[in-house]
Amino acid sequence: MPTDPHHGHYDHPENAAEYSGLTVNSGVAQPPCVNPYLKRPKRRVYTPGELVEGILKGDVMMLSRAVTLVESVAPEHQAQAREVIEKCLPYSGNSRRIGITGVPGAGKSTSIDVFGFHALKHGGKLAVLAIDPSSERTKGSILGDKTRMEKLSQHPDAFIRPSPSAGSLGGVARKTRETIVLCEAAGFNNIFVETVGVGQSETAVHSMCDFFMLIQIAGAGDELQGIKRGIMEMADGIVINKADGDNIDRANLAKAQYKSALQLLPSPPSGWKPEVHCYSGYYELGIDEVWDMIDRYFAFIEKNGYFERQRREQARYWMYETIDSELRRRFYDDPERARAIAEAERLVLSNRLSPFTAAYNLLGENR
Repeated sequence: MPTDPHHGHYDHPENAAEYSGLTVNSGVAQPPCVNPYLKRPKRRVYTPGELVEGILKGDVMMLSRAVTLVESVAPEHQAQAREVIEKCLPYSGNSRRIGITGVPGAGKSTSIDVFGFHALKHGGKLAVLAIDPSSERTKGSILGDKTRMEKLSQHPDAFIRPSPSAGSLGGVARKTRETIVLCEAAGFNNIFVETVGVGQSETAVHSMCDFFMLIQIAGAGDELQGIKRGIMEMADGIVINKADGDNIDRANLAKAQYKSALQLLPSPPSGWKPEVHCYSGYYELGIDEVWDMIDRYFAFIEKNGYFERQRREQARYWMYETIDSELRRRFYDDPERARAIAEAERLVLSNRLSPFTAAYNLLGENR
């Protein structure tokens, strides 16, 4: 409560003597609940066996609960999630995993809506897993991808699940990898993984998908300036969106530039030559050509054996990624080591110890 040396204590500055005639009341204390007699029903907790049984039946509600379990950081939830994943693993691996990325504003969500609806016309089911960026300040995410996927959000055979990055991309990517296993066990034969945009997330998403699509737009400046070479090397197909109206000529020019740029890059390990296509997600033009490219790619890598080889390499990659993340978690979660870290930080900030020596000393305590 503020204190005035001349007028004593008061609740608000406006109640001081110099503000005579102005009074601010404290107001009425609010009750803890509008209806104090309301009893909230307890949410039923399902066992891992019940979740697996529901997933194998294609129950979307049970799939959603299992994904929530996978995304939880609680140790008891993680143990249950591992049990669910292990039981679903024999029923996974039978889908097309397609990673989709692009610069912000390229129309990724609109394109996924159109491509997904096109895929569903050929039968099967589609799952869309979107890694949504979180605010560095509030740690919150909008998770609004469903609002931009009008067709898929209403389709009975589509499952859309956005996940917040929450400042830990590696952990979210690993959970997305586990979610793919659950979706495949539930009968989804097409999996789209949408990234937050051009950046570090592409490497993680590329390591869990079979086909990596890069969405670009023309007429937004130098088409090649905003693309990192690493992203170009990962792409199995580059598609230029918004190729309609007055933008068609610019889209075709960008297409020619990308084709020339791809010829300068080394051949991908799959042996596939990445293609460049133009289309319009809003007007649904050129969708067949893009999807035909995806069909030809899968036929190509299944014939030369790259499909199975890549899946094995991805499984190995995620084993080591999980080891790295688990070692990191155990290191920082140790209470004794937390005190040692605080002491090392104090010495580093006072310039009495170099950051490198401090790190080696802390790691040496773990041996």
